[in-house]
Amino acid sequence: MRETRGGFLISQIKQIQGRVFDSLLQKAGIEEFNGAQGRILYVLWQEDNLPIIELSKKTGLAKTTLTSMLDRMEEREFLKRVPDSHDRRQLRIVLTAKAKALNDSYNEVSDEMSRIFYEGFSDEEIEGFEKHLDKILKNLTKQESK
Repeated sequence: MRETRGGFLISQIKQIQGRVFDSLLQKAGIEEFNGAQGRILYVLWQEDNLPIIELSKKTGLAKTTLTSMLDRMEEREFLKRVPDSHDRRQLRIVLTAKAKALNDSYNEVSDEMSRIFYEGFSDEEIEGFEKHLDKILKNLTKQESK
């Protein structure tokens, strides 16, 4: 196989994207949470009341990392853990009114991030790029579950 830089580039993009996104959050006056916590909130804004395992899958965060982040977010009253009504051993993550109130502001920042991210791309290029990323994600997910 020829030498490739895809993983390295993705890692660099992730680091820079995080800093840019945090900066956009601050400029928008959103100081309540950071970009990583925003990823958790984003998933929950799409589908609230998720078990921790499902939230871990949807955010790509390891369960141990996610648990400590959820602790901090629960302390700041963005979410709460509630027992599952069908299985009391399992906890579900539910957004509070405080977190729900931030959704529109976050979406504006997220839209700005997308504009920055895809500047100079055609719709076809975006579609192809995201298909390739989905394929890489599936490959990595398959490898992780071995």
